[in-house]
Amino acid sequence: MWGPGWRDRLWSDLDQDWDVIVIGGGITGAGVFREAVQKKLKVLLVDANDFSFGTSSKSSKMVHGGFRYLKNRQYGVTYEAVCEREWMLKEAPNLVTSLAFAVPDYQAARRVRWEFAAGLVIYDLMALKWAHRKFDRQQLLRLCPQLNPAGLTGGYLYYDAEMDDSRLVLRILQEAIAAGGSALNYASVDALLRDRSGKVHGVRLRDTSGLNDRAQECRASVVINAAGPWSDAVRSQIAAPPRLRKLRGSHLVFCRADFPLQQAVTLVHPSDHRSMFALPWEGVTLIGTTDLDHTVSPSENVFASDQEIEYILQVLNASFPALELGRAQIISTFSGLRPVINTGKPNPSQESRAHVVWDESGLITITGGKLTTFRIMASEALQKAIPYLPTGLEFKLRPPIFDPPPCDFGQANIDAFAAAHLTGRYGCNVEDFLQASLPAELKPIESLPNLWAELRWAARNEGVIHLDDLLLRRVRLGLLLPDGAAAWMDQIKSIIQPELGWDESRWLSEENRYRQVWLSSYSPSPEDTRLQTVCV
Repeated sequence: MWGPGWRDRLWSDLDQDWDVIVIGGGITGAGVFREAVQKKLKVLLVDANDFSFGTSSKSSKMVHGGFRYLKNRQYGVTYEAVCEREWMLKEAPNLVTSLAFAVPDYQAARRVRWEFAAGLVIYDLMALKWAHRKFDRQQLLRLCPQLNPAGLTGGYLYYDAEMDDSRLVLRILQEAIAAGGSALNYASVDALLRDRSGKVHGVRLRDTSGLNDRAQECRASVVINAAGPWSDAVRSQIAAPPRLRKLRGSHLVFCRADFPLQQAVTLVHPSDHRSMFALPWEGVTLIGTTDLDHTVSPSENVFASDQEIEYILQVLNASFPALELGRAQIISTFSGLRPVINTGKPNPSQESRAHVVWDESGLITITGGKLTTFRIMASEALQKAIPYLPTGLEFKLRPPIFDPPPCDFGQANIDAFAAAHLTGRYGCNVEDFLQASLPAELKPIESLPNLWAELRWAARNEGVIHLDDLLLRRVRLGLLLPDGAAAWMDQIKSIIQPELGWDESRWLSEENRYRQVWLSSYSPSPEDTRLQTVCV
């Protein structure tokens, strides 16, 4: 965990010889970090922004095999991801949870029904289970009464899984730190250090928190580039040619009262017949996603364009017309970039989600892939790094990632739902969490699964540098509450301001920064508000 003064202590301790430096604090970097620490290596992980800032806080929140990839004959990718989904359900209970998917079948559907049914059989057999079902029209409408009944003939039900992507990353990072690793957010790699032969042997870091002006060179036996959509930017420092195709995926968030779903629903867009989804998540309902080439620079905060929002609303109203949902009901939006290997397919959705590992002048790059397969990607990256590391290491057998949480909560005054929520997110730290929590704060925040005590814990222990770190990634109120949680800001302030030691001037500065980030990248109309500021 990152307690008081952790950041200054770590910066003062950077000038040493590291075994591994990992660039990127998303899910892939976290996986590499965790496994390298388990091998007793001296490991430093750095990210130019906050932990999980990029793709790993803006995913579709699903741990899935990618059923639609079967249509593109990506059987290997699907099988790999299905197996990892099953592993995560077993090893990270309550953090990764099973999710039912309803698949409506309409008379006008273009797909061949027997092919779809066969695909579900293959999907289940890959997981060594038999969990799908076929429904008739009435059964499916009882399961999901909001569906458009016109032309509905029946459908199917199958299972994948969902999670909070940022909390998944945070738990892996924290358990690696507890085992001896070091991780630093807001530390940009300004340069790769190279020896006379041209081999990469370290990095030059710059503090990007906005709070300090400092830099430090760090030496390492090997540097692993897990920077996701920014991997090509790191590789450009050794004159490696770009190889990624950055694809943008955007999502809309609705209050559960406006958009009630008990299970996920697979949707087909009426204009181009792309597969999309709507799913219940963290007390709200998500709908997405787009799959577009992101042709501009991957700026700090990617946002959903006006055209994407209209596109998602089209499939929403075609699939759930009785809900009569529009822009007025959107509580937030978010958009992330997928780092996909560019093979030049005319349709972005046809690009393979397979991952690759490259060794270029001693810089190991791991990219592509899916969140679900992060553990496999981490092991393969470290396997590629073996020639640069101490002898005798073996990364083919993947060790456990998650430490088991305690089973006994003692006298904690929480119900079973809250207990499951906390054990999933905080793992073996859940007892310390409960001991540090004020009884009055062990209460839900509105209709969300989050507790008020999570704000205090995050501010005290989870490396929060800015208010947006807290409200968009640690406890995700900026996504889950209307207007970026503006109506709850006084209560949030009363909890976290003493923990972070922010005076009134710093609080106002952080509130303004957060508001600008939310308006420009997470609001219901982000494209229209990029230049707005908040008066303080």
